[in-house]
Amino acid sequence: MRKKRKRFEENKFLDHLIEPEKAIYKSIKGKWNLLYFQNNHPITLEIGCGHGAYTIGLAKIFPERNFIGIDIKGDRLWKGAQEAKASALQNVAFLRAQATHLLDFFEQDEVAEVWITFPDPRPKTRDIKRRLTSPRFLKLYKTILIQGGCVHLKTDSRLLFAYTLDLLQAQGIVPRNCTTDLYHSTLVNSHFGIQTTYEKRFIAQGMQIYYLSFALK
Repeated sequence: MRKKRKRFEENKFLDHLIEPEKAIYKSIKGKWNLLYFQNNHPITLEIGCGHGAYTIGLAKIFPERNFIGIDIKGDRLWKGAQEAKASALQNVAFLRAQATHLLDFFEQDEVAEVWITFPDPRPKTRDIKRRLTSPRFLKLYKTILIQGGCVHLKTDSRLLFAYTLDLLQAQGIVPRNCTTDLYHSTLVNSHFGIQTTYEKRFIAQGMQIYYLSFALK
């Protein structure tokens, strides 16, 4: 608890972290490239980013793009923001917010790409609406994504993977890429070699990694 309190206090002074206590929090919607990044580069979001492995990893590979990691856990975002600071990354931001509130922070067609990496699969029937690929979330992504903007799902959950495929099929959406075993497929380079802490643990246990990408409009 003491460590969390210390991180929360340090978060107030981390430029890479945008949270409710900061003035820019309520004015950033539709103005990410103007107020924060100060360029016109395309924006990629990592939803439920945790420590921000993909946000940081992709930002290092693609300096010509902007990356935003979103999570509600301030102590997790602290780690990503600290790494962004240490690496002097100018194309990274972390946003402390619920994914359900995306429309409070992003305008229509403001985002080019979305990554969802190892989210909680929410296996219980009563929690289906909380899955990050449920209809209400797909509707949010569709609103903020540009025409042809891509959503990437990377998961160890066969249930979530199958659920998402069935949902896309019901909406007449054909995946761009799809595999039930990423590391033994031709799509292995699609994730740019970036691995989350959870992913490393799953791979060590011999678990399959599922990968799916699709456009919503």
